[in-house]
Amino acid sequence: MDDISQHKDICSLSPPDISDDDILDAMKGIQGYLDITPGDFKALYQSAYTHAVERLSRTVTARQVMTGRVICVQADTPAVEIARTMANHGISGVPVVDRENRVIGVISEKDFLFHMGSKDKTSFMEIIAHCLSNKGCGAISMRRQNADHIMTSPAITVQADISVSSIAGILTENRINRVPVTDKEEKLLGIVARADIVQSSCIPTIKTDDRT
Repeated sequence: MDDISQHKDICSLSPPDISDDDILDAMKGIQGYLDITPGDFKALYQSAYTHAVERLSRTVTARQVMTGRVICVQADTPAVEIARTMANHGISGVPVVDRENRVIGVISEKDFLFHMGSKDKTSFMEIIAHCLSNKGCGAISMRRQNADHIMTSPAITVQADISVSSIAGILTENRINRVPVTDKEEKLLGIVARADIVQSSCIPTIKTDDRT
């Protein structure tokens, strides 16, 4: 069994909490004499579990957890087409690539909101209130804009051999929810989202603003 399979087994099979009765039943099932208290047994188990998760999070890589089929757009893709693509696929961000499939930026819902005049707004409803109280909608001005006008660039990317634990740190540090995976020439290979990390490694995540 490979490391990622072991990791998934740990995540799916380990109980979230262990009762004293669980510990006593487990100790009774071990042949021979155990010179250890139930409290020590529980502490040992929890420590071993934590170390196993940490070890596997260092060995599982982006290549093993990434989504390989990525919805992306090009620099000259119109904003309205990007919005439709994101809505139709139920995604909140897309990488922007050039003609050679190199990642040159990313576009998220937050980028759209920013260009609608939400720079000083702290919530979606503030943006709605702003649009309703002014003539027209802030999105109208984006009708003639393309991806290269609204994307965040340069894009934060990772390579396929980076560990899941390192990706988790990058997402948290940069306040993003997903990151494109590229080769050494920055060509798009896949994408890793927070959900991919949670499913594969059980690393806890912190909700942040979505920038990708």
